[in-house]
Amino acid sequence: MENENLTRNKYCFGLGTVGRDMLYTLVSMYLLFYLTDILNLPDSTMWWMTAVLTVLRVFDAVNDPFMGVLVDNTKSRYGKFKPWIAVGAVLAGVFTVLMFTDTGMTASSYIVFFTFVYLTWDIVYGANDIAYWSMLPSLTIDLREREKIGSFAKICANVGMYIVVVAIIPVTEILSRLTGSAVQGWFVFSLIVAGLLLLFQSFTVFGVKEMKGTFKEEEKTTLREMFSVIFKNDQLMVTAVAMALFMIGYCTTTSFGVYFFKYGYKDESMYSVFAGVLGVSQITALSLFPVFAKRYNRKRLYTFATAMVAAGYIVFFFAPMKMIPIGIAGILVFIGEAFISILMLMFLTDTIEYGQWKFRKRNESITFSIQPFINKIGGAIANGIVGITVIIAGINRAETPEDVTSEGLLIMKLAMLVLPLIFIAVGYFIYLSKFKIDDRLFEQIVAELKQRGDIRKPYSE
Repeated sequence: MENENLTRNKYCFGLGTVGRDMLYTLVSMYLLFYLTDILNLPDSTMWWMTAVLTVLRVFDAVNDPFMGVLVDNTKSRYGKFKPWIAVGAVLAGVFTVLMFTDTGMTASSYIVFFTFVYLTWDIVYGANDIAYWSMLPSLTIDLREREKIGSFAKICANVGMYIVVVAIIPVTEILSRLTGSAVQGWFVFSLIVAGLLLLFQSFTVFGVKEMKGTFKEEEKTTLREMFSVIFKNDQLMVTAVAMALFMIGYCTTTSFGVYFFKYGYKDESMYSVFAGVLGVSQITALSLFPVFAKRYNRKRLYTFATAMVAAGYIVFFFAPMKMIPIGIAGILVFIGEAFISILMLMFLTDTIEYGQWKFRKRNESITFSIQPFINKIGGAIANGIVGITVIIAGINRAETPEDVTSEGLLIMKLAMLVLPLIFIAVGYFIYLSKFKIDDRLFEQIVAELKQRGDIRKPYSE
């Protein structure tokens, strides 16, 4: 029965994030492109929009730990995770569609409207994201089972991401012709993505069976205790810093994708081909991660992945504008980043037992609120870098790719490739010097938690 539950939960949990990551990709990677190249907002408005996107993501990121307290303290007949997953999914879908709706407002009115819609979207998506990933450590305390579930969930997340990345240019062009305008084409595309979000989230809401009685019942966590959970857990803080630096680099590179192929490579249609190749490479890497995890420890895997990313960035920066060298560089970067992303998820998951071991409380949602916090901080800084770069480099004023100067293209490549590599490398060295949870320490932690009675009926033991 336990094995059946683990198998069922693995697939229902993983499939739930296909639609979630389609929606998140649409907003995080293409909202800025929609504002600059579809709505064609002028520089004067884009300075305001760049500031709004950056400030609101930072503001809402600070809110995520408070949302983690709400989720951790939730008690209902449906558990503490599913109510927030369901409500967050519905509202996130609604506000995503509003973000891609042409309101016809004047510049000042549109900025106010957009600010409200984007902030609300950030909050409700954050509630869904925290509750969703908080379920993972409650499904099993076995490291290898966690890696299997986590890697499958990451595969599904990447499938969702690459469906949007590959489809967005050709599909929005088709929809634009059918609806009569690019603005309406993007609006319909957002409707489709919102519908798929709800479809795939239903797998998690109705399919995952939460493990009851595995962990000791705990008192509610106060707001004061929230700060202790986060800041006194030294391994959580190390993970958070390393993860944040990785996400800043990753989000910055991916957010430049369409701009690079439109203005640098000068063939926007090749973006989908490039993304398709990278998607297959990254999903293959995630599929193979459990195989490598059996043979090599996480530190060696992280070192190997970071080396691949560094090699890829260097090749990409010096490559001529030809698909083969650019494609090879992209494959190196995204295979390495696939490994790093799942390793970060495992590091974050393991800090829950570490925190429970040190402070005698198991706060999954507060701990996992760090993930959307980091994603939003990373996305905020990445959006700021991209927004400022496209203005300074003259990309936002360009009517055709030829209007962008060689100096402007160099500015874009520096921001797209050099800055991200610096962020990712610094994150790696912080992990290498400060993170100490390995297999041996984790086994010791779990053994002591069992002895104390904090873990009563562990699954997949």
